[in-house]
Amino acid sequence: MPRTKYALTSHLFPALLVLFACAGCEETPQAPATDDATAATPAVTPVTSKRLAAAKGDDDNWLLHGRTYDEQRFSPLTDINTDTVAELGLAWYFDVPTRRGMEATPIIVDGRLYATGSWSIVYALDAATGELLWRHDPKVDRAWAQYACCDVVNRGVAVWNDTVFVATIDGYLVAVNAASGAERWRVDTIDRTPPYTITGAPRVVNGLVMIGNGGAEFGVRGYVSAYAADTGELAWRFYTVPGDPDAGFENAAMERAAATWTGEWWRYGGGGTVWDSMAYDPALDLLYVGVGNGSPWNRKVRSPDGGDNLFLSSIVALRPATGEYVWHYQTTPGDTWDYTATQHMILADLQIGGENRQVLMQAPKNGFFYVLDRATGEPISAQPYVTVTWAERVDLATGRPVETANARYSEGPSVVMPSPYGGHNWHPMAFSPATGLVYVPAQELPFVYGDDSAFEFTPGSWNTGTDFEFVASSDDKAVAAEIRSMIRGQLVAWDPVAQKEVWRYQHAGPWNGGTLATAGGLVFQGSLLGEMAAYDASTGERLWQFDAQTGVAAAPVTYRAGGAQHVAVAVGWGTVFSMNGGPATGSLGLRNHSRILSFALAGDAALPARPAVDTSFTSAPPAADADPAQVAAGKDLYFRRCFMCHGDGAVSGGVMPDLRHASETTHTQWDAIVLGGARRSNGMPAFGGMLDAEGSEAIRQYVLERAWRSYREQQAQQEAGGAGTASR
Repeated sequence: MPRTKYALTSHLFPALLVLFACAGCEETPQAPATDDATAATPAVTPVTSKRLAAAKGDDDNWLLHGRTYDEQRFSPLTDINTDTVAELGLAWYFDVPTRRGMEATPIIVDGRLYATGSWSIVYALDAATGELLWRHDPKVDRAWAQYACCDVVNRGVAVWNDTVFVATIDGYLVAVNAASGAERWRVDTIDRTPPYTITGAPRVVNGLVMIGNGGAEFGVRGYVSAYAADTGELAWRFYTVPGDPDAGFENAAMERAAATWTGEWWRYGGGGTVWDSMAYDPALDLLYVGVGNGSPWNRKVRSPDGGDNLFLSSIVALRPATGEYVWHYQTTPGDTWDYTATQHMILADLQIGGENRQVLMQAPKNGFFYVLDRATGEPISAQPYVTVTWAERVDLATGRPVETANARYSEGPSVVMPSPYGGHNWHPMAFSPATGLVYVPAQELPFVYGDDSAFEFTPGSWNTGTDFEFVASSDDKAVAAEIRSMIRGQLVAWDPVAQKEVWRYQHAGPWNGGTLATAGGLVFQGSLLGEMAAYDASTGERLWQFDAQTGVAAAPVTYRAGGAQHVAVAVGWGTVFSMNGGPATGSLGLRNHSRILSFALAGDAALPARPAVDTSFTSAPPAADADPAQVAAGKDLYFRRCFMCHGDGAVSGGVMPDLRHASETTHTQWDAIVLGGARRSNGMPAFGGMLDAEGSEAIRQYVLERAWRSYREQQAQQEAGGAGTASR
């Protein structure tokens, strides 16, 4: 319930740099649903096309994912400013009953706050007090979690008239009554033969609800669809990569794209999923969608004779009424690094070279900050905003990157920056018209790319065509420490006209939250370590901070309710970084406390005390009797099948079960769980179609080897008078 004042070698890099799939997951019991609003509930007011188009002048609300169609994430509110922010305190908090990550941007409409938690559950709260108005559980099939690359997260809802729209992890688009939380309609948006997922927030343009999907690594063909907001009827669908040419092409754009592929790419799906960012320009009537990576990552597999592979890693402009292709710009031609262009896009008008330019800005995974003409897609400028080693520069005459030697790891494994986590990932950035700066949650993480010589495409399973053992953690503590010193995360204030960094705030590590800019001269951002903070938008000085008790990945919003300006954010440690980070994330000792926090001037609520985290072994692990060859075989299989959720070295990052601590009972039931799917209802898939009993046992022995290694290190620490916690 809410609380208010009223009540560098092939083995150098740790696996935290690997973008991988979720396997096992558990959920705490959910609070009972409330179907009816209470008498004190703020009235539901309609959200029309006219109102959405005018959202920039609606100071009190946050009606769209980025507050406005241009996705600037800038608020005109000024009550909370550089002079008053020191008085900011917690006004209320709402405990979200989940053990998984939180990524949602809340939507605020006239005193009502709508947000999502894991498993695509929607919560409607009183924006002034945090009181629960209703909860809608779309009843996601928990077993579908095995197809989610990056936790069972959801980035939020869209609103239209008196309806709230949410897209579910298992592929449905659901319309919910904004007053009661009752379901109005649902539509299946995916082909269920290849396992698509959805984590992104829908967008609504003129009565059409747009939604994409994810799952490129699992062998899908990407697309974005539009549905009638009133009925759920499919209006149009635009595929982002071509299918089998023998089946014909949906449109001229797909025929053109097919000329940039080779081999039989359609057998692998192709990828190109539209899993996050969109923006809309009402004046130009253009919908911009960001397109993801290929399936598999490695171009040598999906398109063996090369090619740009349109429209992978591209920004594509469409007509929102019809889905008609207008233009595209490809940030990473022939992507082979998982350099998606699904990252947040911002529309703005900038004075460049003495001329007013209508631009689109993006800082995609590949490390370059792009400024494009949003009417034509013409590149205006592109400069690296983080360390980039795969390309020297972007040639503006051609719009193409100038790649470095062996960046495509064609001559053997290659250490490349950025990593698959990207120089910037899905965490939204913000633009302040007052300062002219873009505030980017940036990060620097190297990665060792190399071909997987034993790769075999497996539909419905994780497919990259790269060998993840190249990036496994080193057991050499000095080497591991050296590599960790290379990992950085920072809040970067970027001048998009001059294309240079103006200031940065150096965080303790990467994977920090999205940003919010305000006319009060502030930038708000949460961090991996759970610090919710406000910065001076001009200088980067940290002016205020709050212990959120859990990692913050989502972006904050601000609004006015109950006569006061609030800053709200969804917090909760989780997402892909927590699941496969292994020792690097496990060493942080983080645990999830999923909540929605709302701050206001003179707020005086307080969070309960943070529970202690104890990772020590209370007894020795079960007996292990494997020989080195069996353990080595188990390690190889673990990296192919288990690493995705249970982490490098079987070390949990704080959300998933730590397999080193698996009980004797779990080991006794190992095959029933791993091969038979005994815990499938919790999201732990059955691998019986991919593993045999010999392979299952090899993985078990590898896990036991890791458990005994950590247990012995703990014993040695205790004998030496150390802290006595298990090695992370």
